[in-house]
Amino acid sequence: MFDRLLIANRGEIAVRVIRTAKRLGIRTVAVFSDADAAARHVEEADEAVRIGPPPVARSYLDMDAVLAAASACGADAVHPGYGFLSENAEFARRVQAAGMTWVGPDPDHIARMGDKIEARNLMASHGVPVSRGTPRPPGDAAAAQAEAARIGYPLMVKAASGGGGIGMTIIRDAADLGPAFQAARTRAERMFGSPDVLLEQYIEPARHIEVQILGLGDGRVLTLGERDCSIQRRFQKVIEETPAPGISAELRRRMLDVSRRAGEALGYRGAGTLEYLVDPRTEEFVFLEMNTRLQVEHPVTELVTGMDLVEAQLLVAAREDAGLTEPSRRDHAIELRIYAEDPVRMFPSPGRIEQWKEPAGEHIRVDTGYRTGDEVTPHYDPLLAKLCTAAATREAAIESARRAVDDFTVTGIKTNLPLLRRVLDSEAFRSGTFDTKTLETARPR
Repeated sequence: MFDRLLIANRGEIAVRVIRTAKRLGIRTVAVFSDADAAARHVEEADEAVRIGPPPVARSYLDMDAVLAAASACGADAVHPGYGFLSENAEFARRVQAAGMTWVGPDPDHIARMGDKIEARNLMASHGVPVSRGTPRPPGDAAAAQAEAARIGYPLMVKAASGGGGIGMTIIRDAADLGPAFQAARTRAERMFGSPDVLLEQYIEPARHIEVQILGLGDGRVLTLGERDCSIQRRFQKVIEETPAPGISAELRRRMLDVSRRAGEALGYRGAGTLEYLVDPRTEEFVFLEMNTRLQVEHPVTELVTGMDLVEAQLLVAAREDAGLTEPSRRDHAIELRIYAEDPVRMFPSPGRIEQWKEPAGEHIRVDTGYRTGDEVTPHYDPLLAKLCTAAATREAAIESARRAVDDFTVTGIKTNLPLLRRVLDSEAFRSGTFDTKTLETARPR
């Protein structure tokens, strides 16, 4: 196992990785921008290294600065968390070239899954269901129109190199495709460094369900269950839970089986997640994307399996994973993402946290990087915390989550706690009949 681990991230996920590493006896190194000099992850790490000013391009996305910090502190491994450089194949290769262990999958898998078009083509070749879509990026608006006529409307235009729901647009009519296609290319170039976009059939109503896998060094791929991520705003997740409600045992079996076979065909090592769109009327599912990293929503899987996924990542990276087996699942778990944002317009709400009081109790878990007095800056994602609850039944988990939301106090900034209350109280959510559009109906107007 490693002696010194650098966490190339910030906030709650950095704190999360630090705590598992310390439990395993690994010395931890945090990195920080000037905006995070007094942050919680900096305080909890054994040591910390400044990597630049607040803008992400000059700090957390600056590969040279992060690698220099790792070298200076003598780190023998790097954990990227999620976001930032976690799915950057070049960064993973550079970590390895510097003689350090990359706590993640093979860089080639990162690269192949990071290109959405190559990913869907590769998955299709391994028997994973995919929706109608473009096998290669359309070169111009005319080519996009021809592809759209073949695929049919409604369809989705999305960046080939994007992730996390960023850069997606729904098109319902041919007249809207031309301007949307050009806008998507411009946005993709600006955000991801490549103008390539793809067109894909848009399924509605749809459930967004993903499968957590863990590839081991001996060729085995463990499936750790599915998570429902359908409660979203702007294609980004807000509430996740496991097991997914309202799906049949047969659909669950098929999704887990397909995901395992895909991981084995790739020779995948480490934590990864295959994401799918499910038509709730037919229970047919199609591949959406694969995330080659730890997911934000990994705590719900941990709560129902008892497995520490960060520990599993470290064991796989250190090639000490021979004892890992597929755990049994128990209970039901729900995760609520608490954002520093206006609960109506969903715009970020930076500022100083005047009061921070977390709920407490059995089977309540709060992952966060914030405390009373901390500054929420406009430089980074507005995620404040992940509030997770687990119980023997879904109904009990919802009630526990509802009480925990009421007991969570954050003042000085706006949060989405009122919106989370509305969703938890809604009939659609409680009945398990929600889809990716449900949050729109639960939003206060």
